[in-house]
Amino acid sequence: MTTDGPAIERLREYLQTLKPEARAMLVAELERAMLRGDDPAANELVLQELRRAIRSAGQPVTRIGDAARLFFAPLEPFIVDDAADHKRIGRIARVSLGPIWDWIGRDLIPAEVKALSADINRALAESDRTKADQLTRALHERAIIRIRENIADVDNDEKTRRRLGVQVGTPRALEDIETLAGILANRNELAVLARRLPNHIRALEREYIDSIKSLLEGFASQKAQIGMATAKTDINLYGLVLVMSRLAAPWQLIRIATRAAESDDTARIAETPWALAVTLVLGEVECMVGELRAELKAHQPVTSLLKAIHDAARGLRTEMDLSVDSPWARQLAAIRTEVSNVLKSGIEATPGRVRRLLRPRPAKEIAPGSLLNAIDVADAEMLVEFVGACRNYASELAVNEATMRSYSELEHYLETGTKVLLDALRHAGAAERPFRQSQVDAAVRFCRIVFGPDYAALLAKSAEIAIQAAGAAERKPLRA
Repeated sequence: MTTDGPAIERLREYLQTLKPEARAMLVAELERAMLRGDDPAANELVLQELRRAIRSAGQPVTRIGDAARLFFAPLEPFIVDDAADHKRIGRIARVSLGPIWDWIGRDLIPAEVKALSADINRALAESDRTKADQLTRALHERAIIRIRENIADVDNDEKTRRRLGVQVGTPRALEDIETLAGILANRNELAVLARRLPNHIRALEREYIDSIKSLLEGFASQKAQIGMATAKTDINLYGLVLVMSRLAAPWQLIRIATRAAESDDTARIAETPWALAVTLVLGEVECMVGELRAELKAHQPVTSLLKAIHDAARGLRTEMDLSVDSPWARQLAAIRTEVSNVLKSGIEATPGRVRRLLRPRPAKEIAPGSLLNAIDVADAEMLVEFVGACRNYASELAVNEATMRSYSELEHYLETGTKVLLDALRHAGAAERPFRQSQVDAAVRFCRIVFGPDYAALLAKSAEIAIQAAGAAERKPLRA
C-alpha cells in the first residue's frame, strides 16, 4: 500500500485535528487490533501516521516493540485497563505488561529474548508472519518453563517472594506471572474456544452452556491424560474468563455452574469444578463496587454501573438459593452492604443540594445580573438522576429506605418550591430577574428527571409567562 496520495494527506490532516488523548487512545486500540492480527497492513499504515503526528506535536506515547506485542497477543482477551493492583481473577493489567516484558528480557530468559526478538522483528520486516509466529511460540515455551521454576522457588520462602516482586516490578508480581504462565500454557485451547464463541452472547442459554462445558471438559481431559493437573485447572479458569468477556450480562456465567450441578443448591454447586464461575462473578461485582465508589467521587454518571450491579445481585439471588448460610451468601451480603454504604451519603445529600440552589432569596441577597453557578446546577442535576436510578434499583442495592425518603423530599420540594420561584420571577425587578430565571431553569431540569418531560415543559412555559408579566409590569410606569 502506498503512503502517498490524496487519501494519505486527508488522513494526516484528520489525525492532526485529534486531541492528544484521542491520539493516544487510537494508538492503543490499533496496537490491540494488530495483536489480534486484524488487517495488519492497514493498521500499521495508520499507526505510522499517528506516530508522525504525535512526534510533530511533541507528545509522548508508550509503545512496546513488535516482538513483545506478539508475545503478549494470547493475553489480549484477559487484559484489563485497570490499575496494576487490581484484584480480578484471571486478568492482567495492561500497564503491567511493560514491566513484565522488561523482567523477562532482563532476568528470566535474557539470551532467548535478545536472540528471538531480533529474529521475530526480522521476520516481520520480511512480512513472514508464519516464521514470526513460530519464533514467538518458541519464546512462549521457554518463558513458561522458567516462570514455573520461579514460582516453585518462592513457595514457602518469603524472602525469595519479595525479591521476585521487586524484580518483576508490579504490585501483584506473583499473581501476574502465574496468570501469564497459565494463559500461555493454554493458549492453543483458548484460541479454539475464542473462535467457536460468538463475539457477543446476549443470553447464556442451554445450548451455549452445553457446548462450552463439553469443549472445556475435553481440553481438561487431555491435560489430565498427560499429567498436567495445573493446566487442567487453568483451562477451566481462563476458559470461563473468556466466556464471561463475551457475555452481555457477565453474571450469567453462573448458569454454567448451576447447569453442571443440575441444582440451585449452593452446596451441590460448590462440589462441581464449575463453582469457579460463581467466584468469578462475585469478584467482578466487587470490582464494579470499587468502580462505583471511584466514579461517585469523581462526580461521574453511574446509572449504567448501578444497573449492572443490581442485575448481577438479582441474578445471583434468582439463579442460586442463597437463603441458607454459605460463603457465597455471606460474600453477596457483604457486597450489598458495601454498595448501600457507598450510595447512602449521596442519596441523603441530594435534597439539601437542591434546596440550597432553589431557595427563595430576598432581593438584597442577589447581586445585580448574577446567575446560579452552572457547575453547581449540573452537579445537582446529576445527583437527582442518581437518586432516580437508585430508586429503580433500590431493593437489590439495599437502599430502599434512604432512596424513598430522599425521592419523596425531592418531589414535595419541587412541587411546592417551584410555585414560589415562579411568583418571585413574576414580581422580579430587572436587576434580580436573571438570577430568579436561572433558579427556575434549574428547577425545570430537576423536574424533567423527577416528574417527566411534560411537567418540565409546562413549568418552562409558566416561566415564560412570568417573565412576560414582569416585563409588562415594568412598562406600565413608563407609559404613565
